[in-house]
Amino acid sequence: MRTIMKIEKLTTIEALEEFLQGNQLVAFSVLGNKADRYNFARKALVKFGYKTLPKKDKGIVIRYLLKMTGYSRQQLTRLIKKYSETGNINWSPCRTNGFAKKYSLNDITLLAKTDELHDTPCGHAVKKLCERAHDVFDDKAYERLAKLSVSHLYNLRISDRYKQQRRTFTKTQSRQVAIGERRKPYPEGKPGYIRIDTVHQGDQDKIKGVYHINAVDEVTQFEIVCAVEKISEQYLMPALEQMLESFPFTIHGFHSDNGSEYVNQRVATLLQKLFIEFTKSRSRHSNDNALCESKNASVVRKVFGYTHIPQKWAPEINEFNRIFLNPYLNYHRPCFFPETVIDAKGKQQKTYPYKSMMTPYDKLKSLPNAAQYLKPEISFEVVDEYALQMSDNEAAQCLKKARQKLFSLIFKQDKTA
Repeated sequence: MRTIMKIEKLTTIEALEEFLQGNQLVAFSVLGNKADRYNFARKALVKFGYKTLPKKDKGIVIRYLLKMTGYSRQQLTRLIKKYSETGNINWSPCRTNGFAKKYSLNDITLLAKTDELHDTPCGHAVKKLCERAHDVFDDKAYERLAKLSVSHLYNLRISDRYKQQRRTFTKTQSRQVAIGERRKPYPEGKPGYIRIDTVHQGDQDKIKGVYHINAVDEVTQFEIVCAVEKISEQYLMPALEQMLESFPFTIHGFHSDNGSEYVNQRVATLLQKLFIEFTKSRSRHSNDNALCESKNASVVRKVFGYTHIPQKWAPEINEFNRIFLNPYLNYHRPCFFPETVIDAKGKQQKTYPYKSMMTPYDKLKSLPNAAQYLKPEISFEVVDEYALQMSDNEAAQCLKKARQKLFSLIFKQDKTA
């Protein structure tokens, strides 16, 4: 039969070790009062002669005190250090009342009334109002608020007393001016509402490829493709100006996705200067720019592929686009044009009949009173002569040969570099 020893009977290090190992049954309870715990720890350190114990035995005493007091290792270490320095670890309650409150409840109430009276201006303005109330208009109630700092003013505004006094409270908000209107454009059958997007020609060995800028008119599918080394303002702005000039009709609308290369102040300023409406795709409406996205695949990727083309070749690609690709796309490449029909359930559906298939330039000419959309310096007679200089097959052959020559130049030099 094992006997139960009281905690007071633990007088040797060996007994403590047995107790900690669980070999000796001991009746004890962890003290709940902080003063009692401090007193217990001090008596234990004195009883076992902690200061003169070897390191191993000190560890046993520490483990014993951790178990008996419930303190953390860090806290017990601080108590033992205090005992080693002073020989005592008596606990004394904190008698401080915290920081003295400089501003009374009446001051906070007065601040709330001042804010409400002036529609909650910024902190600096309220501070100046308080100073003027006291210094200029001799209102003694503002004596302390006249010395209030702006930072502490905002602290008082979030206090419970302040919130109780105010019926409404809103922070001063910065005014944001949106760039572009987030909606789908509605050209209503008129040319001049272009969709624009960027196609990147890939990275290789951490070297960026050239960027293609693809702009497509929604009604006629008239398309202009150009290339830039980078999509920063330095390279993109001249390219956009050149593209807008390349369309034979006046541009009225400019629609892009939410990429920062287009949604910025420089582009917005350019469009505003030319009286062009700026719209951008809506969130979670991927079809808002579907026409341009489809042309990225059927035109840009089909012509240039997915292989990395270094940025330095942007001027040569632009020359290829201007002389061969853009004329072919607009005067020699037929496109499907949708027609909207109403089904039996009253829903609108788009169909793409073969009879409506034509080139973008032919689509432009087919519009009612089409000449009104052309730029003043352009006429159909002049453009007809340019469009009929060669057949569709001849234009395609010239495009193919020019592309082979361009790619041979690019990839031959890249291999030897």
